[in-house]
Amino acid sequence: MMTGRDTGAALLSVLILVGIMAVLAISLFDRLRLATGLAVNAGGRAQARAAALAAEALATTRIDDLRAASPGRTTLAGGWQDRLITLPLPAGTATARLGDGGNCFNLNSLVSGSSPDALASRPIAIAQFAALLQALDVPEADARHIAAAAADWIDSDDVANPFGAEDAAYAGAPQPYRTAGTLMADASELRPVAGMTAALYARIRPWVCALPVTQMSPVNINTITAAQAPLLALLMTGTYSPDRARRIIAERPVAGWESPAAFWNTPSLLDARPPGEVRALPQVRTRWFRLDLGITSGTADLTETALIDGDITPARLVARRWGAAE
Repeated sequence: MMTGRDTGAALLSVLILVGIMAVLAISLFDRLRLATGLAVNAGGRAQARAAALAAEALATTRIDDLRAASPGRTTLAGGWQDRLITLPLPAGTATARLGDGGNCFNLNSLVSGSSPDALASRPIAIAQFAALLQALDVPEADARHIAAAAADWIDSDDVANPFGAEDAAYAGAPQPYRTAGTLMADASELRPVAGMTAALYARIRPWVCALPVTQMSPVNINTITAAQAPLLALLMTGTYSPDRARRIIAERPVAGWESPAAFWNTPSLLDARPPGEVRALPQVRTRWFRLDLGITSGTADLTETALIDGDITPARLVARRWGAAE
């Protein structure tokens, strides 16, 4: 026969057990909710990536169509460049913007050579980069230092260019580091180069790129915009101002120049005497295309920047970067 004390002890045990079960139930519920949320997010990300791959395929098809419509030339006909396209998705939207990805200064053109062990600084490209920096209001001394140091960052040797910087220049940093000694995979690799600051990089970033080749930066004179006039000015290695370059762009025929020779015969360029290597840089055909994607699918948001090689048939994506631009 249970006494009152035994009954109380039993009741207390039951209450303790109920409390423990409640805590376990809450914990299990939280874990279930977290697992469900993770599964939903993973599903959303998977759908977003699938949508991005589909958008990439559409972009490469569009590039092939541009080539078929105008073999040998890439112009602004059809209003394709930088036009924002919105695509509906079952649980969200996708936005895509296709642009000329070669109208930029290719940082990898600061060197010449195809072998990773034999990359040599290219003086004329260093002069071009310095001219571009000066066109962006970077003081001449700083521009020359950054351009030479950027070439040293990529080239294979350990001998600093005039005004440049090799490993010894970085050895005394609070956290010492070395130059890469290879091509840049992304323009953000310009950040640790001697002379570069965060504010200066933000100013330079829209004008530079890291194409997967060492060829000097060609500019498609049929797709370049007035806002990109400094890129055209750099072809003259500082002898033409951005204002003069804008006037040249304004003289572009409605249907674009038929050939580089027609471009050099533009009245504003008849007195131009660029070096032979530079004279070959204005082109009427785009090889590299840039694709910017934004995907919203359920609770997932995804951004992507891709580089497409239009010289390959069919056009092929050669680089992809997930996440917002730095």
